Amino acid sequence: MAKVRIKLKSMNIGKLNEICDKIKDIANKFGIQISGPIPLPTKKLKITTRKSPCGDGTATFDNFEMRIHSRVIDLPSDDRVLHAVMRLYVSRDVTIKIEMKE
Repeated sequence: MAKVRIKLKSMNIGKLNEICDKIKDIANKFGIQISGPIPLPTKKLKITTRKSPCGDGTATFDNFEMRIHSRVIDLPSDDRVLHAVMRLYVSRDVTIKIEMKE
């Protein structure tokens, strides 16, 4: 039987967990067993810049960090569930990718 893998990524962990909960609720409503959401390692993008705009000042630095959180959900391919998942409202902060696996 074919499986569906849903990959979710976001910088906002709250909205990411909210979408995962909605997908779990949809699967439970149709009585489908899912595996996940499986948390993947968080990517941390770090940038260090000098505070002085011209570069001649004291050696003080600003550190910036962006965290990208990821989740994976696997579920059996069922048309009713996939249509319900595709109709879900996903905010602009969350990236969703749906793949078919054999």
